[in-house]
Amino acid sequence: MEIMNPYQVAQQFGLKTLEKPEERTGTRVSMKIGLPRERSKDERRLAVTPGGVADLIANGHEVCIEAGAGKDARFPDHEYSDAGASVAWTAEELYKRSEIILKVAPPDDEEHELLQPDQIIISALHLGITNERYFRELMKKNITGIGFEFIKSPDNSFPIVRMMHEITGSMSIQIAAHYLENNQDGQGIMLGGISGVPPATVVILGAGIIAEYAARTALGYGAQVFVMDNDLAQLRRLENSLDRRIITAMATHQYISSALKVADVVIGAAMVEGHRAPCWVTRDMVEVMKEGSVIVDAVIDQGGCIESSHMTTHSDPVFIEAGVVHYCVPNIPSNAARTATSALNNLLVPFLLDIGDAGGIREALWTNVSLRNGTYVYKNQLTKKSLAQFFDLPYRDIEMLIASRI
Repeated sequence: MEIMNPYQVAQQFGLKTLEKPEERTGTRVSMKIGLPRERSKDERRLAVTPGGVADLIANGHEVCIEAGAGKDARFPDHEYSDAGASVAWTAEELYKRSEIILKVAPPDDEEHELLQPDQIIISALHLGITNERYFRELMKKNITGIGFEFIKSPDNSFPIVRMMHEITGSMSIQIAAHYLENNQDGQGIMLGGISGVPPATVVILGAGIIAEYAARTALGYGAQVFVMDNDLAQLRRLENSLDRRIITAMATHQYISSALKVADVVIGAAMVEGHRAPCWVTRDMVEVMKEGSVIVDAVIDQGGCIESSHMTTHSDPVFIEAGVVHYCVPNIPSNAARTATSALNNLLVPFLLDIGDAGGIREALWTNVSLRNGTYVYKNQLTKKSLAQFFDLPYRDIEMLIASRI
């Protein structure tokens, strides 16, 4: 009797070896996701679009949205209900029906009362206005808190922060162009000039993501663009990515002082992740700027990098000091709410699907490094060392908490 090898068996009987995908160790779960209406002043963004809701519903999850939550982003309730979401008429109803609360701004005092024990809250943290009580309240209710600012990819980038910074950089130039107009107490000039009339001079402080997108937009207008930073590698990167169409300089006192004297627009984009923004422009420097020039301090939410800045709002966005128009609104992307909502949706929906596919939040935190990096409160413990040091609170490493199955 002839003994056939595996290849001959496959040839004779038409059998083939097939690759088998590795099975997930977790059990897929259905989640109840709540989208409350934002209550923070001037916050118009939402975390998920109707299209994102349809994706979540198609994957077996339930979505509940508070009535009117998408109104300011121009996403009416009927678009969410058509996508499969249920509409809650009160915040109390929504919070009671949800396992995951997904929002943009962190919960305020009223919303803290609505949070249910063992819920998951995914939102921005806004460290500039957060206090110790906020974290103690979450730990008391065994809330799992995941912050936009902390979600970090394996390549060490911060995807949500980056996306919002891209919007902030682009919009800062649109804003500056508007406030250069005469009816806004500006100089009455166009950023790009016209034939025979030179363009405006834009000085950008910093060479990060906000600065890059501000520079791209300013160049698109036709402006002359200076970028200053104290990181030579960042300046070199930005200069190369923009085909050397910008002028770069080290952010020394001499260079900044000289540039501000000729600047029509100054974009404050100097920042260090996780720290207060460095102050690079003094009041004395502002006083020698042209009357009717414009400052947009795009990092005011981190303290601002211009001494004369102080926080303003979308409803009252500017003030004039030393003849210079100052725009210092902390949540600039909120004024492009539909674009910002779509951007958040693109990043957050995959995270939600990962949580469900993994079998729940504990399994997802073990397998998804971005979510693990983003978690700041878990199992009644503060899990970010930097927050523990700042607020003088006890701290536990999240990987130890997960591994010990506490």
